[in-house]
Amino acid sequence: MKNNVTFYILSLLMLVSLSSCHQSVHDHTQSGSLFNRDSLVQHIIVLASDSFQGRKPFTLGETRTVNYLKNQFHSLGIEPGNRNSYLQEVPMVEITPTADPQMKVEYAKGSFDLNEATDYVLSTENTDSVISLDKSELIFAGYGVVAPEYNWNDYAGINVKGKVVLVMVNDPGFGTADTSIFKGKTMTYYGRWTYKYEEAARQGAKACLIIHNTAAASYPFSVVQNSWGSSNLYLDKRGSEQYHCSLQGWVSGDAAKKLLAAAGKDSSLLMKANSHGFKAISLGEKLSTKVRVQTVYKTSQNVIAKITGTRRPDEYILYTAHWDHLGIGKPDAKGDSIFNGALDNASGTAALLEMARAFKNLEVKPERTILFLAVTGEEQGLLGSKYYGQHPIYPLKKTVADLNMDVISPNEKTNDIVITGYGQNELENDVEEIGKSQGRYIAPESKPEAGHYFRSDHFSLAKVGVPALDVKGGIDIVGKGKDYGRQEEQDYVTNHYHARSDEYNPVWTFDGGIQDMELLFLIGKKLAFESNWPAWKPGSEFKAIREQ
Repeated sequence: MKNNVTFYILSLLMLVSLSSCHQSVHDHTQSGSLFNRDSLVQHIIVLASDSFQGRKPFTLGETRTVNYLKNQFHSLGIEPGNRNSYLQEVPMVEITPTADPQMKVEYAKGSFDLNEATDYVLSTENTDSVISLDKSELIFAGYGVVAPEYNWNDYAGINVKGKVVLVMVNDPGFGTADTSIFKGKTMTYYGRWTYKYEEAARQGAKACLIIHNTAAASYPFSVVQNSWGSSNLYLDKRGSEQYHCSLQGWVSGDAAKKLLAAAGKDSSLLMKANSHGFKAISLGEKLSTKVRVQTVYKTSQNVIAKITGTRRPDEYILYTAHWDHLGIGKPDAKGDSIFNGALDNASGTAALLEMARAFKNLEVKPERTILFLAVTGEEQGLLGSKYYGQHPIYPLKKTVADLNMDVISPNEKTNDIVITGYGQNELENDVEEIGKSQGRYIAPESKPEAGHYFRSDHFSLAKVGVPALDVKGGIDIVGKGKDYGRQEEQDYVTNHYHARSDEYNPVWTFDGGIQDMELLFLIGKKLAFESNWPAWKPGSEFKAIREQ
């Protein structure tokens, strides 16, 4: 009898212990104490200091940033993520094109010149010393989209090998009231300029030129002029047989009108590209120009750390943030030449370190492995995350999800949450559930046509099939309202985004940022103790990749 009583008591204690354990794993209310504003701010102050020189790859700023991240992960007791190393080398090439000042356009009734920089900009991923267009035929290919799930093929019935394709930015759903065309106003990946070049290359085109439109691109032609035609970084593709267009670039709206007029066409041709059954056509024009190319090969670093899961260590939850920024440029009116990048993205990198500390301090250790990946080259085209997607340290088919942090809000808490690219995957269900426990609601993106889902590092993981989430607080500031929040958002975009003034400000509260960090922590924590796998939703352009 005594043994039975003892067994009963031990069993009861075990049940109580298991109940307590289960509660601590899934309780949505206990995370707040895990994040500390002072610790977050200290990381930002260091990473955004002048001594880190704007954290541009291949500079002293990279060396100091990478060393800081390695030391912080080590001091937290977080394991190296690449065997015995915290580093993953990312081979890159710096390509500097010098274009001829004009591009000659020949058509049935004569010829005219387009001016470099004013009418068009050119770039290349090709490392040949000289790249030429020599009376290359120009094809108008609508939006340049091949999307089987939408029964859409702008290249059907035409051979563009060795030719120049002229395409429009955004996708066929843009600018129409018909929500049945693609996703209507919301941009899909088929609308991004990166996709245009990829598809043109798959079709064998020699060059691809995108017609700029401010509303469709969500930025003016001046942004294109500032970003293209100078030196750019790309992944080192030596040894790869993947084909790239020899030249890629943009033409201004006015230049596009000249090209259409010379072919006897007008803007009605552009409108036809929004219709099913549109057929690409030759414009009957020949383009000629030259670009001289200089190349330098270099290596940058991703930084990766991990907490090994206790029960399913071969299943991975990934947190990402990019450590790089723009480095040093010309002095502004105040003599400041350093792009410190305090919010973009010292804040997200600091949040990554704090996320690692929070998971490390859990009493009940995660059952799945948690990865913390600080990537290089985001500002140069998502290069570090793209390289990881192509050369994963851990199997992509075993990677449960990617939770990305790019700019942490320095402001007050919000009542709303914005899910970038809403409708992509089931991680959004966790956002809604856990957000509700925070007293928050899901708000729509203010500019879904801008395609922000495709502009940060989570996208590199989405492209290879990993469900990826980009989420942030909205503009409904607690106690201050939407007008105040909208003004704060606009002030950052107008005055500080990619500007030398993006420096640490001691008035920042980071209450909203920490609120968002808690949300992402709880999503990762939930996944860490589950056995299910979030899936892509029907209609997502990445669903088929995961299913393969």
